[in-house]
Amino acid sequence: MVTSKTSVSVLFAGDSGDGMQLTGTQFANTVAVYGSDLNTFPNFPSEIRAPAGTISGVSGFQLQFGSKSVYTPGAKFDVMVAMNAAALKANLKNLHHGGIILANTDGFDAKNLKLAGYGEENNPLEDGTVKDYTVFEIPVVTLTRKALADTGLSTKNIDRCKNMFVLGTLYWLYSLPIETTIETLKTKFKKKADVADANIKAVKAGYNFGDETEMFSQHGRYEVDPATQKPGRYRRVTGNEASALALAVAAKKAGIELLLGSYPITPASEILQELSGLKKWGVKTFQAEDELAGVLTSIGASYGGALGATNTAGPGLALKSEALGLAVMLEIPLVVVNVQRGGPSTGLPTKPEQSDLFISMYGRHGDAPLPVIAATSPVDCFYATYEAAKIAVEYMTPVICLTDGYLGLSSEPMLIPAPNDLADITPKYAKERKPEDSPYLPYKRDEKGVREWAIPGTKGLEHRIGGLEKSHEIGSVSHVPENHELMTKLRAEKVERVIDLVPNQTIDNGNEEGDLLVLGWGSTYGAIKIAVEQVLEGGCCVSHAHIRYLNPLPKNLGEILGNFKKVLIPENNNGQLIHIIRDKYQIEPIGFSKVQGLPFNEMEIEEKITDILKEL
Repeated sequence: MVTSKTSVSVLFAGDSGDGMQLTGTQFANTVAVYGSDLNTFPNFPSEIRAPAGTISGVSGFQLQFGSKSVYTPGAKFDVMVAMNAAALKANLKNLHHGGIILANTDGFDAKNLKLAGYGEENNPLEDGTVKDYTVFEIPVVTLTRKALADTGLSTKNIDRCKNMFVLGTLYWLYSLPIETTIETLKTKFKKKADVADANIKAVKAGYNFGDETEMFSQHGRYEVDPATQKPGRYRRVTGNEASALALAVAAKKAGIELLLGSYPITPASEILQELSGLKKWGVKTFQAEDELAGVLTSIGASYGGALGATNTAGPGLALKSEALGLAVMLEIPLVVVNVQRGGPSTGLPTKPEQSDLFISMYGRHGDAPLPVIAATSPVDCFYATYEAAKIAVEYMTPVICLTDGYLGLSSEPMLIPAPNDLADITPKYAKERKPEDSPYLPYKRDEKGVREWAIPGTKGLEHRIGGLEKSHEIGSVSHVPENHELMTKLRAEKVERVIDLVPNQTIDNGNEEGDLLVLGWGSTYGAIKIAVEQVLEGGCCVSHAHIRYLNPLPKNLGEILGNFKKVLIPENNNGQLIHIIRDKYQIEPIGFSKVQGLPFNEMEIEEKITDILKEL
């Protein structure tokens, strides 16, 4: 018996050493190649070696795949792989009633039960805890050892293949091919043929276990049709991969080199890793000794005529603040991709949060405004970063592109754009000057308030640089009070004129006016979109708008806000956008904050919308 489904949400959960991130990634690759739409959410501890067997040591990878558009990993999941007792205890509350549990019974021994807090004599698989679910009890470790007994590998290395056994079982249950994973394993372990063969054998063993075991055959299988997608070539990308690709593509489009000056930091390090593999395309990366060196190297590269970029997370952005002020003063291009995480201080290094809006808008001494853009999805990390690079080059200014740990590490299919479909990026260079020409004015501005890009070594363009205030147009150091006020206003006006590139705000879903507008930014997009769709199906008057350009804000945003009785702003912080909206438009929005190191899910937002509509 095969049951068709439009979408399925799966959670892989176990100890950090159980390979749940790898397993989830392989499953995501398979459904992507199969043609399903998908969205993923890796969720893992910040400790390098988290305490095994405990709740705090549980690592999870959740994904939703379907034959329709998928915007979140799922508010709750339909099936959970629980590699031990702690994984079950930490996640059972988020499993749909009647959902499926694949429990590795080898992870429910007395030791694991005690570490999970159940007690050595209280096995949740036996005491009624999971009576409302469909449970498949599988001794995964035992079966993996039997399947690989003749491989010649050590027991330790055989046990590392247990996640592939589970993966094979899931492939059988959801009628998915195993060939994608087999090819991936051959490539990944091409220099370790014995390891590749063992993992492949484990995948096949798990698949055959599902095919030949009575408890599975009685239950039946599921299938999810491929999604209907636009024609073209697709690849699966994480948000960090997309941001990295955007920087490389933007530099090529502008006809300049790219240099990323970076210091590794969770959850942004993958941008550096991705770009370091693009050397053959002329991409340069520099892993600096600290955050300051990273951003200052990028500033130097931009001064030299390259597209300077840096990637970081909240603590790194704080350390870069003085250097960003220097870039504002120099008026040169710089792209900062900030993959936000829980704070303050070290905070929650591996958990997402939208907590850096204030520091992005205001976190520099002096009046040092700069444009701020926020991505809405893993794929949109490409387009948001590309747009940040275009603004940086064409307006000669540093730009901050905000993503977060959820967007940066999660993934979805991306339709690869043709180069001609991307907006042109046009640097405006100062031209060589001859002795008989009039003196060079390094801070003379065009109609947008933008100065020309003077490449060092170009004859006749010698001028002063540095963090000291410069005289209007002439560019010499100036301490004249009136000049400083003029230059401060001119720099601010230039950033305001970026609004000429900012399209009008649109309504994503719902009517142009009504009872309630749900206003979001960044990674809340998917959860808000689904929640609003579900409320609209009930006949309620609610709409959704999502802000991409946070500084400057779209011209018509105030008009849109005035068309609704109430405005709800969900944020993964303690309330930041709400202050900006309240201050600029003199309205009183309703705040909805979540600061748990977890993204919003659609059920939470739908419940909040319903409560507000009842009051209205």
